[in-house]
Amino acid sequence: MISREKLEGYLVKLALTFQEAGKGTWVVREPEKGLANLFIMMADPLVVLRLTVMEIPKNGRDRLFEELLRLNATDMVHGAYAIDGKNVVIVDTLEGDTLDVEELQASIEAISVAVAQQHGMLAKYPA
Repeated sequence: MISREKLEGYLVKLALTFQEAGKGTWVVREPEKGLANLFIMMADPLVVLRLTVMEIPKNGRDRLFEELLRLNATDMVHGAYAIDGKNVVIVDTLEGDTLDVEELQASIEAISVAVAQQHGMLAKYPA
């Protein structure tokens, strides 16, 4: 498993604005990149990245869910859209034992790109 110090060192090396949110959990705050609250959590043996994208709307839920499934199949390079309670989230899991800074960077950038590219589609579904 990747150590807490090594993972935090990766965040520093990537020049991300972050703070520790708990033991083995960091929150990245880069709103200009669409990452207002990207949580990075150590969950042995995985490192989990999780970003809340939006609240699930009351209307158009079925259409939204279908579009999210299509995006998972066609547009998501890292991770996938998921539902957690009342929210749509993007979740990615990385293998902690072999994680390097480039893989972490690729995952973070893929999530950022997904949010930017799909913002217009998601905005059609107000909460």
